[in-house]
Amino acid sequence: MKMVVAVIRPEKEDDVVDALEAVNVPGVTITDVSGRGEQGGICLQYRAGKMQIHTLPKTKLEIVVPDKDVETIIKTIREHARTGKKGDGRIFVLPVEAAAWVRTDDFITG
Repeated sequence: MKMVVAVIRPEKEDDVVDALEAVNVPGVTITDVSGRGEQGGICLQYRAGKMQIHTLPKTKLEIVVPDKDVETIIKTIREHARTGKKGDGRIFVLPVEAAAWVRTDDFITG
């Protein structure tokens, strides 16, 4: 099993989640986060002058899937989160050793 963690623009969340549902992703954890990457924040101009914003709002998606589904998940996220501008996000793939359900005694290993 793998965990796919994607940090994307908040305005692309609905598009990505709908697309993941269309490829039968059973569940996704969604968290509002803030951060910065290659984009490096933004500079806003006000009447009183410029203001540098170092972190921007982002949305983090966490999805645990079988190894065979990772490429499909990455492709789906890229297609629906991409604007072509800096700050579109990043995708990470991590190994998952095991998963246990709270409600039942089910337990699976990666």
